[in-house]
Amino acid sequence: MTNTNFAKLEEIKNALNAKFFEREKEVEGILVALLSRQHMLMIGPAGTAKSALSVELAKIVQGTEYFQWLLTRFSTPEEVFGPLSLKDLEQGVYKRNTATKMPEANLVFLDEIFKANSAILNSLLTLINERLFYNNGSPVQVPLMSVIGASNEFPEEGEGLEALFDRFLLRFELDYIADETNFVSMMKGSGQNLVMSSMTMDELVQLQFFTDMVAIPDEVYETLSKIRMALRDEGIRPSDRRFKQSLSVLQAKALINQRQVVKVDDIVILENALWETVDQKDTVSLIVRSHAQDVVTRAIDSIQNEANEVFNSMLKDNSTDAGMEATQKLKSLVSDLNKLKKHNQSRDMDIDPILNKVKSMQQEILDSILEPMDFDTPNEKKAVEMPF
Repeated sequence: MTNTNFAKLEEIKNALNAKFFEREKEVEGILVALLSRQHMLMIGPAGTAKSALSVELAKIVQGTEYFQWLLTRFSTPEEVFGPLSLKDLEQGVYKRNTATKMPEANLVFLDEIFKANSAILNSLLTLINERLFYNNGSPVQVPLMSVIGASNEFPEEGEGLEALFDRFLLRFELDYIADETNFVSMMKGSGQNLVMSSMTMDELVQLQFFTDMVAIPDEVYETLSKIRMALRDEGIRPSDRRFKQSLSVLQAKALINQRQVVKVDDIVILENALWETVDQKDTVSLIVRSHAQDVVTRAIDSIQNEANEVFNSMLKDNSTDAGMEATQKLKSLVSDLNKLKKHNQSRDMDIDPILNKVKSMQQEILDSILEPMDFDTPNEKKAVEMPF
């Protein structure tokens, strides 16, 4: 594996993260899908950069056949798979001309995928899952690597779309930008003029080959088995096939982090793969993280989430009393982090960044409540930037 390929992968990831705010998980998901030749689904309201992020696929990998289509209830097989060949039809042969359509594409983006109707659904399922397209009744192997699907909503029960939903191994739920600083940066167009790094089709194929070569140690298999049992206890039963396919996702995750061996904490990405319904999502995330992350990482995550909640509540109520209460809570969290650091001295690199951020939050709040009142604008609240 050349360092050049690793460097390109890192450049692409950084450029996408700079261009799309608060989409780090989805950016990683798209790269993982590409390397593992799996399919990825993004679900979220209109205007959350689902299409924009997916369109970058065509720019990222040069020399690929790329197909993009917005599905509606009235979409026809001709639009997705190609028109019937009139010349063949004259000979009584029912064959489609698939040039420039999905059966000849390496990378595919299908927007509003759950609008797919019965006329195209069966061919779509076979193409996505088995990489086969039946043309004139004969199965033709297609060069498809990954399908990125997008939808504004989850498929409704009883519409016969469960099989299509199941075809997507990676599933991400998107929402609007939460952080105000990121929102302002997005409004200003920060990162939009970045030159997007790219790779050739040959380089992608080479990266895919090395992804397949990434080693998976026994402790990873054992952890997946424990996760499977814990999910079953909650009545959540991902298929054996889904678990098997997930291994390629773990290999791709390791490769993106420039490793040739999967680590147990890589399994965290499977919180986006092992749920079937929205109400299972939080439970799956909790179970996956509790098995995939060590005690220190879980403690850091918990403290970070609590600090965020304290800070957000203080922004909503900027009174002196609320500020003092928030300061005390953050002080307690700083104390918890210091204890964690004392008992886990080898984890300074993990603990220190969070410790500094919580201290920064504490100082921001102190500054805001101690600042003298501006009598010209008594109702104006000081804007506080969130360090996270």
